[in-house]
Amino acid sequence: MRADGPRWWGTLLLLPTLLAVGWLLVRPLGPLLPGLRPDQVNLAGSLVSFGLLLLVLPRRLRRQLGQPHPWQCLGVAGPPGMVLLSLGRGMAVALLLLSLVTATLLIGGAASPGRPPTLPEVANALALLLGVGFAEELIFRGWLLEELTLLTDRRQAAALQALVFALVHPWMAASGWGRWALLSGLVLLGLVLALRRRRDGGLLWGAVGLHGGLVGGWFLLSQAWLSPVPGASPWLSGPGEPANPVGSVTGLLTLAALAWVWGFSGRRGRGQAGR
Repeated sequence: MRADGPRWWGTLLLLPTLLAVGWLLVRPLGPLLPGLRPDQVNLAGSLVSFGLLLLVLPRRLRRQLGQPHPWQCLGVAGPPGMVLLSLGRGMAVALLLLSLVTATLLIGGAASPGRPPTLPEVANALALLLGVGFAEELIFRGWLLEELTLLTDRRQAAALQALVFALVHPWMAASGWGRWALLSGLVLLGLVLALRRRRDGGLLWGAVGLHGGLVGGWFLLSQAWLSPVPGASPWLSGPGEPANPVGSVTGLLTLAALAWVWGFSGRRGRGQAGR
């Protein structure tokens, strides 16, 4: 039985509080290890904050959401076969989207074929796939979506988490129209990832595969497989520096199509936030 239930202030303050604690805990690393760059210290702070989140979430979900099995509620735990199938489906969708972006860049003359990736680049891409994919999906399509669903309803929760997801990414780094195209693409991506979880019966791993596949796959494309043409239209490659394809014409149209198809086919719903 749920004893408390989430509160807006608790949901809004949880992540900023953990980020602040992580930031404070790693400050001594600078003087102790002067060879570390500031960005490396900040990365260590983010990893500490994520570790704290993993410790806090089970107790929070048990007390405030009344969930006796928190990792199942978040979509992390499930039958191994279904987890692998869901992960593979998400990665397949990421491959499709990146293939469309690549074809547009090559046909439009915004890029030319590059070189095969090096082993360190492949390792980096895999780390991005699993690390960024899992961490951000656990936060946004796992914890945040569950709490917002209890505070509002399923549709509003999906829209709110997508907006928060977009706003915390560096969309302001783009300029002019690209800023709003990138923000729109990020919102659409957040909605698509929430719908992916719902289509997978609440499992988070399809969203992990889709999100991580896009991040890791685009890293390989932009660093090795594709060579950008100077002066190419950001409508083709995506706005920002480095370019983000979710804000390109191809990215926006593909994500909008996925959101419509998956949203239309899942209107009957399945109960919980991601289900």
